[in-house]
Amino acid sequence: MNIALKDGVKPTELFDSARISADIDRLAKEYSGNSDGFRLAITQLMKAELAAARDTAQTLLLQDRHGRRCAERLCFVHDEIIRLLFEAATKYLYRSVTPSDSERMAVIATGGYGRGLMAPESDIDLLFLLPYKQTAWGESVAEAILYCLWDMGLKVGHATRSIDESIRQARADMTIRTAVLETRFLVGDQPLYNELVDRFDKNVVQGTAAEFVTAKLAEREERHRRAGQSRYLVEPNVKDGKGGLRDLHTLFWIAKYVYRVSDSDELVKRGVFDAQEYRTFRRCEDFLWSVRCNMHFYAKRAEERLSFDIQREISQRLGYTSHPGMQDVERFMRHYFLIAKDVGDLTAILCARLEDQQAKPEPVLSRMMSKLRTAPKRRLSGSEDFVVDYNRINLAAPDVLQHDPVNLIRIFRLAQKNNLAFHPDAMRAVKRSLKLIDQD
Repeated sequence: MNIALKDGVKPTELFDSARISADIDRLAKEYSGNSDGFRLAITQLMKAELAAARDTAQTLLLQDRHGRRCAERLCFVHDEIIRLLFEAATKYLYRSVTPSDSERMAVIATGGYGRGLMAPESDIDLLFLLPYKQTAWGESVAEAILYCLWDMGLKVGHATRSIDESIRQARADMTIRTAVLETRFLVGDQPLYNELVDRFDKNVVQGTAAEFVTAKLAEREERHRRAGQSRYLVEPNVKDGKGGLRDLHTLFWIAKYVYRVSDSDELVKRGVFDAQEYRTFRRCEDFLWSVRCNMHFYAKRAEERLSFDIQREISQRLGYTSHPGMQDVERFMRHYFLIAKDVGDLTAILCARLEDQQAKPEPVLSRMMSKLRTAPKRRLSGSEDFVVDYNRINLAAPDVLQHDPVNLIRIFRLAQKNNLAFHPDAMRAVKRSLKLIDQD
C-alpha cells in the first residue's frame, strides 16, 4: 500500500498528485503520436516536482526535527511518482484494451524502500511482479518506468520476476529473502501481490526462523567488522555501524520473520519488548533517521559517515546548543553514543527472547565460552545471588538488588571476572535499581 502521512502535513503540501496527473493528461494530448517527446516531457515534469517536494521535506525536517516523519514523507513522494508513471505507461504508452491474464503486473517496493522509509539520497528498490514468465507488455511497462526514474537522476535497483521465480530465489538467497520479506504494494494488480505474500509465508518463512535469525546476526557481525567493531568510533557510520540504523532494521527483520509482525508497534503486543523498551526503539529510530536525513540533505549525496567536518553542522541542524563546559557538537555526539548503546541493549533483549524460545541454535551475541550451547541456567560459582543464563549473567531472584544494593557493583565485577555478557533481564533490573545508589 502507499504510505499515508500521519503527521498533520497535507499530502498536497508535498506532492499534489491530482494536479500532476492532470498535467500528464495534458501532455499526452500535446504529444499525441510522439511517444519520445511524451516520455521526455513527463521526465522533466516529475524531476521538477520531486525537487520541489525534497525542498519542502527538508524545510519540514528543520522545523520539526522528526527524522522518521521526514523518511515517511520522502517515501510518500516516490510512491506517488511511481504510481503516476505506471498509470501513464499503461494508459498512454502501452495501453491494452482487452488485457490477457498474462498482461498483469504488480509494482512492489522492496528492501529499505519497502519499509516505507527513505533517506533523501537512498536507492529505490522495485520488483515488477508478473503472473508467469516475462511478456513483451510487462517488459515495456517496466522499462518505461525505469528509464524515467533513471533520467530523473534516481538510483534504482530492480528485478522483474514471476511469483514462482521470486519464491525459488528467496529460498536460495538470503538477501533476496530479506528483500521479499519487506515488500510493499505500490500499484498494479493487488491480488498478484497478495499471492506472493501468501506463498512466501507458506513456502519460505514457515519452519526456517532459526536459519534466518542465524544468517542475519552473522551478517550483522560481519558488517560491524567492516565498519568498525566499536559503537564509539569518533566518525561513526550512521547506517551500517554498530548501534546504527541497520542494527534496528535487523531487529525488525528478525521480529517480522519470527513473530510475523508487520509493524513495529506489534513488538509490544507479541511480548518482544515491553512498553518502555518500545519507546526506546522508536526514540532511537527517530534520532538516527534525523541524523541520516540531515546528512544526506547537507552533503547532497548518500553520506553515511558522520565525519568530523559535518558533525557541527548536523548538531546545529538538530538544535543542539553549547552549554558551559560542553560545546554543541560534543553534546550531539554524546547523545549519539548513548543512542548507539541503547540499540545494542535492544538487540540483546531480542536475542534473549529468541534463546528462551530456542528460535536459534546458540546465543550469537554472547561472549561464548565455547562453541557448544551450555545448560540454560546454572549457579555462578562464588555467588548465591547470580546465575549464568545462556552465557549471560542474570539474577538468581527478582529481589537480589533490593535485598543487597552492593550487588549493583558486584554484578559488574562478576561479569568481568567470568567474561559474561549481561542478560537483558539483568540489564533492566540494574537500570530500574539505580535509585538504590546513594552518595554515601
